[in-house]
Amino acid sequence: MHHPQPHISSSTSTSFPAAAAFDFKLAKRRGSYNCGRCGLPKKGHVCHLNSSTNPTSISTPTSSPSAVTVENSSSASRLPHAPAIRQSYTHLRRALSFDDIETRADSPERDLDGSNSPYPGTDLDPDNEMISGGLPAGCLWEVLRRLPPAGLLAAASVCKGWRETTKRLWRAAEELRLMVPPRGQLRFIGSVLKKCPSLVRMSLKMESDVDATMLACIAFSCPNLESMEISTSNTAVNRITGDELGRFVADKRCLTSLKMEGCSNLGGFVLSSSSLSTLWLSDLNSLSKMVFNCPNLKEISLEFSRQENDTTDLTTMADGMGRSCPRLKNIHIASVRLSHAVVLSLTAANLRGLRMLSLVLGSEITDASVAAIASSYSKLELLDLSGSSISDSGIGMICNVFPNTLSRLLLALCPNITSSGIQFATAQLPLLELMDCGMTVCDPDSLNSPCDESGDNELPNALNNKLYLMYQKLIIKHSRLKKLSLWGCSGLDALCLNCPELNDLNLISCKNLHPERLLLQCPSLQNVHASGCQESLIGAIKGQVSDSLASLENQYQCKRLADGSKRVRAPDCLSQEAIDDKKRRKVVEQQCKVLVD
Repeated sequence: MHHPQPHISSSTSTSFPAAAAFDFKLAKRRGSYNCGRCGLPKKGHVCHLNSSTNPTSISTPTSSPSAVTVENSSSASRLPHAPAIRQSYTHLRRALSFDDIETRADSPERDLDGSNSPYPGTDLDPDNEMISGGLPAGCLWEVLRRLPPAGLLAAASVCKGWRETTKRLWRAAEELRLMVPPRGQLRFIGSVLKKCPSLVRMSLKMESDVDATMLACIAFSCPNLESMEISTSNTAVNRITGDELGRFVADKRCLTSLKMEGCSNLGGFVLSSSSLSTLWLSDLNSLSKMVFNCPNLKEISLEFSRQENDTTDLTTMADGMGRSCPRLKNIHIASVRLSHAVVLSLTAANLRGLRMLSLVLGSEITDASVAAIASSYSKLELLDLSGSSISDSGIGMICNVFPNTLSRLLLALCPNITSSGIQFATAQLPLLELMDCGMTVCDPDSLNSPCDESGDNELPNALNNKLYLMYQKLIIKHSRLKKLSLWGCSGLDALCLNCPELNDLNLISCKNLHPERLLLQCPSLQNVHASGCQESLIGAIKGQVSDSLASLENQYQCKRLADGSKRVRAPDCLSQEAIDDKKRRKVVEQQCKVLVD
């Protein structure tokens, strides 16, 4: 596009670098009302100088494609060609070629030709363009892009300039997080998605029912969708069936991540996709078939309802999933129907890349299941067998197989585990960073079953054979442990922790833990969850946490005076382990929080 250039005398030959147009930018001004060549008013005027025999020519030499050279042919014939004088002329528009201009170091992602501009679909200059009120467009853009969708819709009604900026924001949006109201949900979601043709990631919180019409609206409005997450409130119902979900996944060839809650009406499904890599489905119930034709699937999470009438065949599902999804790395299955047979089906699949295995609420998973897992998958980094029936022997097998890889071990709701097994795991797993042992060491009184109507007060044989029908103590010394959960361990009466990296400790409902038998040597603690504990225990926790922080603040060497009468703190220059001011402030500000409510 040819832009009019300002008039320059014909007796000079000047080259203007295009970089100067970037370094010296001025606000836009209204152009002159007079002709730049003859000086007459522009209105109704045709300049007679356009028909001269020696017109002014604008050329772009090949040696410097971004420099604009203005010269007159007659003057060039009379005068010798002088070297070009480089000037900073700030009234020129941006040059059409930028071959010799490098992107500035302070903005490495700047796109000079505008094809990757943060203001797509417009020739907006964010530095020079002014919106109503004198606010630069670039500043307004940065403010509005941080608003939620409701605030962005309200900002569009302020003025024309704001409305145009919000339109550009909607067109440039790649991620959308939206709460859908209970009324007019289809019309609302359709109007919002229509504004976002570039959307690739979407997260919806549904307060109304979800059906196939909503799914079709999303499929039509978002052709390049890569990630979709649908969560439902307590009053919303997900009415999507398995066939409808299968068609959606098959049609969206760019879809890589799908997360959906409330999938109680699926009934059965067949998912076929070559791009899907992450799949999360929750609230599943009584599925007649589950077929996964997803060769690139790497993470799967299936949570089933805890209803006793669930008829899903998990053994067949695990066998088919292992054969059709060979690249699985993370597997999470939560179901009360998990059993040793399901574990054998997973181990027979020989998933070589498996790194995280979570089988939750499977009361029929035993130490034999642990042995099968250990023999097939020796490189696990996370193992979650919460709700299983494994014992300290199973923990021993875990420690023998995964000492060099396992960093997260979750064994909550495992009643056959004692404090000895927990201590053994922390001692034999040097890479352990997270451990959850909630509801493992329980109060012996809580194990006594109440008297039935027949007056039979005898305990079951399983409870009579327990070795831990007494209060236990737990001693853990670990150099890398960061999070430890002992929630509901009411059978503990003594706890000693020496973990310099521990930052989160969960002691919820540890009712029988004695304050005088508590020792916390954890200088990095940030959060201690102590709701449901005795007041004396909470006070002891606060006292020990404050003492550990005080010891950190006083990590300075002290020396006596020359006469040996008084000890004073040595200057920082005399201390080999001196802490600078920034680190000292960080220690003071990093106070541990004891969360009670």
